[in-house]
Amino acid sequence: MEIILPIEFVVFGTPISLQGSAKSKRAWKAQVKEASYVALPEGHFWFEGEVSVTIFYFPETTMEGDIDNIAKMIIDALSSHILKSDRQVARVVIQRFNPDAIFAFSDPSDKLVEALTSEEPSVFIRVSSDVTEDLQ
Repeated sequence: MEIILPIEFVVFGTPISLQGSAKSKRAWKAQVKEASYVALPEGHFWFEGEVSVTIFYFPETTMEGDIDNIAKMIIDALSSHILKSDRQVARVVIQRFNPDAIFAFSDPSDKLVEALTSEEPSVFIRVSSDVTEDLQ
């Protein structure tokens, strides 16, 4: 069964950037993959069309590093799993929301609320087949 998009899921913990150790990067990719299973149908096949990936990071404290450094690790974790290849990603939206700078979302999904209300750092991930989503 091919995956029906969009899907959303939350990964709890601090994301690893490209500068992390090989061991920590493998562990983070496995954590992203494991967290995605709640959004996937049993026996799923990857999606093969173009996608948009939205990543919202909610750190426990003000983030020190560069936000763009976490995107590659997350997208790589989706490859050969949710996506056939990371070349399918036509659009990436990534934003961090430091604890003192979270605004009220107008109509958050259940998964976004889960990330927003977490006591620990969390990453909300949405993969959509609508690459123009929210551009109107």
